[in-house]
Amino acid sequence: MQGNSGFWIYLLVISFSTYLIRTIPFVLVKEKIKNTFIRSFLYYIPYTVLSAMTFPAAFYATGNIYAAAAGVVVAVVLAFFGRGLTLVAVSSCAASFIVSQFICA
Repeated sequence: MQGNSGFWIYLLVISFSTYLIRTIPFVLVKEKIKNTFIRSFLYYIPYTVLSAMTFPAAFYATGNIYAAAAGVVVAVVLAFFGRGLTLVAVSSCAASFIVSQFICA
């Protein structure tokens, strides 16, 4: 049990800090935000954060930069043309696999 005490302290601290980040805007902002710039800024924040976390990781997912780049290019092109998530994911995985097979062969 002694080794887990640090874990529980860290878990408590991270839980509290996450809770504060989520509740402070509700406490400070009482009325609806009417400024269109701020509303559009807040609307796009989740997409921006998700892209910033996901996009760099996509290039290191395969261990081969060329295979990863092929998968990213296929995913971006298919998403640009409005294809569904399943088709984009399967096609990018297939492109990455095919390129990695040709490079490693």
